[in-house]
Amino acid sequence: MPPFEKTPAGVQELLTKPIKELGLKLEGSPLEKYVRILYRDIERKGLKHFRPACYLTDEWGCPSGEPVVGIPFYLADPKLAALEKDMHEAGHAFNYAYELYQGDEWRTLFGPFRRAYKEHYRPVPFSRRYVRHIAGWYAQKHPDEDFAETFAVWLTPRSNWRRKYKSWPALGKLRYVDRVARRVREQDPVVSTGDFDITVEDMKLTVEQYYRRLMRQNGAAVNVALEADLADMFIPHGRRRKGIRPAWELVEENRLPLTDKITYWTGVKRPVVRALIERVARTCRELQLYAEAGREPAYLVELTAYGTTLAMNYLTRGKFVQT
Repeated sequence: MPPFEKTPAGVQELLTKPIKELGLKLEGSPLEKYVRILYRDIERKGLKHFRPACYLTDEWGCPSGEPVVGIPFYLADPKLAALEKDMHEAGHAFNYAYELYQGDEWRTLFGPFRRAYKEHYRPVPFSRRYVRHIAGWYAQKHPDEDFAETFAVWLTPRSNWRRKYKSWPALGKLRYVDRVARRVREQDPVVSTGDFDITVEDMKLTVEQYYRRLMRQNGAAVNVALEADLADMFIPHGRRRKGIRPAWELVEENRLPLTDKITYWTGVKRPVVRALIERVARTCRELQLYAEAGREPAYLVELTAYGTTLAMNYLTRGKFVQT
């Protein structure tokens, strides 16, 4: 996230406004097209009566038990979306709309719906008992997420799920979704609408306050000492003068791919991974560390392995480094 004073003038004038006063709506926004695509994909699957209500809120989500889909407010405005540089939620809504989670077969395939929901969990990477739709191993987080991920794979056009998941135990879950969708395609949802949690009309924070709160949360998550590791990885100040470049520049140049790949393969939330990479760059700058010119690929391999290890610690234990 760039410093707010460096944001474009058109964005800066939005920062001081309360979110509820921005007049954001799904209708007429860039998001409206994607909601229509979601509904079209649902209809193509034969579900004639399932159209989950979509609304703008503070983050992606589907309130537990409510067949509605929350979409981050900033995606409704191109200027706000630039600051922040889903079928999964539709799966939750489908589950709640037809109360599938109450069935014995659902419980046998996915597990107990009322199982305690833990933010940090211990996935089994590459397990074939679960599909993989979004980054990481999110289907393993909770039975409700397992179903939502399975639904998303099933719903995705041209996913070829029968071929891709052939011989996987997860195929039984996909067949269940396909079978249930055929059964309820002519039926009205048991729960036709639901309560929203928080809407843009309720959000009193200004845009800047919202993002500063996110930055504090993510910064607190990566409040970890990296000095010793990075000093071992790079060249300390004063040891060499030729054939070197600032290490922080190398990290900054590759911040986006590092963030993308670590997020994808670990499943840690992107803002947290992004804050981790930014912390690495900042620490390199503070320590005045240098990288040997011409060895960039080797450094990037080591940085990726290092960041992935820290991210998996965070995913499974709630901390990047255990103390």
